[in-house]
Amino acid sequence: MSFKLIPQKYYRLPWSLTDNGISWIEVTTSCNLACEGCYRPKAGGHKSLKQIAEDLAVFKQERKSDCMSVAGGDPLVHPKIVEITKMIKDGGWKPIINTNGLSLTPKLLKELKTAGAFGFTFHIDTSQIRRDSKVKTEGEHNALRQKFAEMLATEGGLACSFNQTVTTETLNQVPDVVKWAQKHPDIVHTIVFILYREPRLFGEFDFYAHGKKVPLQETYEKASEWAGTKALNATDVIDKIRTVDELYEPSAYLNGTEDPNSTKWLLATRIASKDESFGYTSPRFMEWVQEGSRFFRGKYLSYSNTEFLSKGRETMLAFSLFDPKMRQTLKRYIKNPLNILKKLYIQTFTIIQPVDILADGRMNMCDGCPDITVHNKKLYWSCRLEEIKQYGCFVAAAPRKPVMEKRPEVDPPQVFLN
Repeated sequence: MSFKLIPQKYYRLPWSLTDNGISWIEVTTSCNLACEGCYRPKAGGHKSLKQIAEDLAVFKQERKSDCMSVAGGDPLVHPKIVEITKMIKDGGWKPIINTNGLSLTPKLLKELKTAGAFGFTFHIDTSQIRRDSKVKTEGEHNALRQKFAEMLATEGGLACSFNQTVTTETLNQVPDVVKWAQKHPDIVHTIVFILYREPRLFGEFDFYAHGKKVPLQETYEKASEWAGTKALNATDVIDKIRTVDELYEPSAYLNGTEDPNSTKWLLATRIASKDESFGYTSPRFMEWVQEGSRFFRGKYLSYSNTEFLSKGRETMLAFSLFDPKMRQTLKRYIKNPLNILKKLYIQTFTIIQPVDILADGRMNMCDGCPDITVHNKKLYWSCRLEEIKQYGCFVAAAPRKPVMEKRPEVDPPQVFLN
């Protein structure tokens, strides 16, 4: 039976355009991989330190945030990545390096940590043809994920996340990644499943910029068997996760700009040992964490430090005093007295749904998107930056077939005779 996802049951993250947990800076378009479905052109090269400083100045003026995702391309191919990391740290943000990991060595890792890197998000999936992991399934990539997680753990004090793009072709492989992550909550802090960009993008709509029809498929379409043919939503991934963790339940989300019942970012955070899940944190827990961070630090929280993530038991005990759902987690934990010997950790599974197009052509974006970036001193959704670069505006969609408005059924008027 499919999981019934009702966003109103969960905590709506308070993130907004100007006050957010994360911001996103692209320091290069260069990359050392060619991924299926990637729409970033590799021409253009690296931004200079001056250009990056100018982008950071725009963020400082326009947008308060806790973390700065350093992206590309692949940021590790930028020859000044250590200096960039220090610039971001000195600016008051936690630098999070978004990378495929190909260029990461223990020496560079140490330099980046010294410069102020807070954590890494590794993109690893079967869309990539990798020389360091020549495999065909997501589960087979777990050995490579393990390598990077252990590298970060050896260096110490670095948040470790992994993301992967999910299509109809790889959906059934989600449980293999979840099961691997469940065994390593001590060194794997976050897993992110990113649903593949709307595959109906070019079959049902025409696109316009400044009133003129444009060939948007030249910007985004990357037809391949790997990409699949059907649009996925968060429930599809939830159902797969629950096959290996029946306790799984989200606690926080971001909705869409056009469809308030859509979940664009969906977060579920569990309390677990290396061999057992005891439960997932509640919406109330997420609210306390976010509002508490905003009150005491002046910023909404994004990535947590590894010390906090290793205090699952203390967190569970503290919040069970006030939170019924956390008390349920505590009850599962104390059922077996031997559990007191186990160290508990906090681990998060996130599901991200990119832009999707409603039947009437409206673009349903992430409301309060954490991946807002800077281009020409203005803030834009990073996932649609190519439209800005090519056309100077976000492209509008129009359905090729007329959309018939479905009118609500109305009971016939009642006639009362005296």
